[in-house]
Amino acid sequence: MNYHKTLFGALWLSILLFSCETDQENKLKPIEAAEGKNRVDISADSADVQLETIQLPEKFTIDVWAANIPNARSLSISEEGIVFVGNRQEQNVYAVIDSDGDGKADFRYTLAENLNSPNGVAYKDGDLYVAEINRILKFPDIKNHLTDPRFEVVYDQYPTEGHHGWKFIAFGPDGLLYVPVGAPCNICEPEKEIFASITRLDVNAENPEPEIIAHGVRNSVGFDWHPDTKNLWFTDNGRDQMGDNVPECELNAVTEAGQHFGYPYWHQGNVKDPEFGDVGKDQSAYVAPKATLGPHVAPLGMRFYAGNMFPDTYKKSIFVAKHGSWNRSKKSGYTVTNVALDGSEVAGEKVFASGWLDDASQEVWGRPVDVQELPDGSLLISDDMANCIYRISYSQP
Repeated sequence: MNYHKTLFGALWLSILLFSCETDQENKLKPIEAAEGKNRVDISADSADVQLETIQLPEKFTIDVWAANIPNARSLSISEEGIVFVGNRQEQNVYAVIDSDGDGKADFRYTLAENLNSPNGVAYKDGDLYVAEINRILKFPDIKNHLTDPRFEVVYDQYPTEGHHGWKFIAFGPDGLLYVPVGAPCNICEPEKEIFASITRLDVNAENPEPEIIAHGVRNSVGFDWHPDTKNLWFTDNGRDQMGDNVPECELNAVTEAGQHFGYPYWHQGNVKDPEFGDVGKDQSAYVAPKATLGPHVAPLGMRFYAGNMFPDTYKKSIFVAKHGSWNRSKKSGYTVTNVALDGSEVAGEKVFASGWLDDASQEVWGRPVDVQELPDGSLLISDDMANCIYRISYSQP
């Protein structure tokens, strides 16, 4: 009996210690915010938002994590929680810090100015990489140089065309940097193979050269890797000028390098393009999307959820930021959705956060762009219209 009591006590203590360690790992921790000329205190800043209109599932809460982040677009994060922010319409790159770990940002650092649509940001091994339209920049040891950032050019031979030229970038499980190159038009058959593609780049090579791993991708501004298969999943924005309801935007997955996803010949997997459809191959020659996401919703950032804050049903699901339509007669998008998976297949999609668009009046006050987890498992959402970053958290029952 004493043996069993001792064994039970040891097991209970192990579980308790593991639970405490996990809780500590999942908590937000203070981050040192060094003083510098490029540092701005944003702790008291407010955003022009209407959070009372945002609808979320039960027990979820949304707050402004960081205000005064002009044209906040793509997000990347360091191990300790420094959030790097790119933008498309402005020229700057920022680092944002929650210095006291209270769930609200306190300081914003300007890391670079006068860049060419520095939309993409990717952090790896202490370094920050930034994508302009035609260049990839590297900010070495950025955590220790927030107040005196310097960059070097890794590669500068991507196309200079501005149409769909802004980029989302991220490092894959293979250690390579993935860089999309959008189509230089609404609909066309580009002369250069690199257009309408996703490439990958070895940033450590002496003379890096992009390798195309996906063709027929009109404009992807968000991707992530499946936690089990390690396949690349990406959002793709459908073409315009085919009406309000055709074609739908796409969620795709690359299962082998070199696959073609249809543009400009086929859209949403089964809609033949009226201008270029007869030039291309049969529908079966192209990879169909894993899911269609709605017409003109402009899906941008997407991430597989890996945190421990949200209920288990969200584990390995995908959060997608739908930036919203720009020319549809009745607006669509302006939401964050959650895509549930059954293994490697899509089981369904549901709206997770909505309210940036008033459907009745058609007025819009915010536009979600990217999603990113904080170390505690809460979810950040950037908004390039409200110039802020939100934090969605979950309260355990």
